[in-house]
Amino acid sequence: MPEKLMNVTLITGFLLMGFPDDQVLQRLYAAFFSLVYLVALMGNLLIITLTTIDQHLQTPMYFLLKNLSVIDICYISVTVPKSIMNYLTNSHSISFMGCASQVFLVIVFAGTEFALLLVMSYDRYVAICCPLHYESIMNRGICVQMVTASWFSGCVYGSIHVAGTLSVHFCGSNIVHQFFCDIPSLLTLACSGEQILEYVFIIVSCCFAFVCFTFMVASYVYIVSTVLRIPSSQGRLKTFSTCMPHLTVVTLFLSSGFIAYLGLNSKSPSSLNLFMPVLYSLLPPSLNPVIYSLRNRDMKAALGKIFCEKMTPNI
Repeated sequence: MPEKLMNVTLITGFLLMGFPDDQVLQRLYAAFFSLVYLVALMGNLLIITLTTIDQHLQTPMYFLLKNLSVIDICYISVTVPKSIMNYLTNSHSISFMGCASQVFLVIVFAGTEFALLLVMSYDRYVAICCPLHYESIMNRGICVQMVTASWFSGCVYGSIHVAGTLSVHFCGSNIVHQFFCDIPSLLTLACSGEQILEYVFIIVSCCFAFVCFTFMVASYVYIVSTVLRIPSSQGRLKTFSTCMPHLTVVTLFLSSGFIAYLGLNSKSPSSLNLFMPVLYSLLPPSLNPVIYSLRNRDMKAALGKIFCEKMTPNI
């Protein structure tokens, strides 16, 4: 697979060796990944269906939630089906272009999700702090424009990082100690000094993400200050409860990604380094539907209405 060329390894493919090379364990990993993937798929498809067919869910918040579910389905579908097939067939190879595609798409969907979470925080800010102007500010056209901008920013983000990561020369091994191609694992295979450009991109991206996160925090500062001015304690709780699913999703998404990239410079395939990408690639897409469904009264009412219609016989 690798071809030697003047002390530099010309990589034509990679081996994804994220977990122990034991067939019994690999079958267990395949079963676990299949279960998580099925849960994520069903949960997100349920949200997409409910927010499409129920008239009470035709609001900006649920329009954004539907787009979040679309992103989550795409996000988890980039890596998990390939890893399941690898475990079942005991084949760990992936082509250079396949690896590049995984890097690009993972970053695109992660970047788009972060941008959309920022838009959703703005939606909560307008709904709570400017309720009289909510419909005029968060109209259908504005929502479509903000979602489009989120996808565009994710595509730009992914293009920059795939160019920075895969423009390097790789020295030595072509074994990726992970179940999919991610930036930290690939950078450990790069020749010494070749990672500088991608490190610059990562630093710039982190600075930009921090600015966006600051805007998100500022939105919630205004939200909290507005909620505290509500005289009724029950009103304060009810108003702030509309923000809890979004806060939970943001915390899960950012903390899992941050923890994963703490191991960026680690060259040893430790158990922690293998576990961290599982954290940020599987948890958010599979738990987001649960968080929004269980804590949202409108979603539960829409789901109950569908079940009642199915259970009620036609007269």
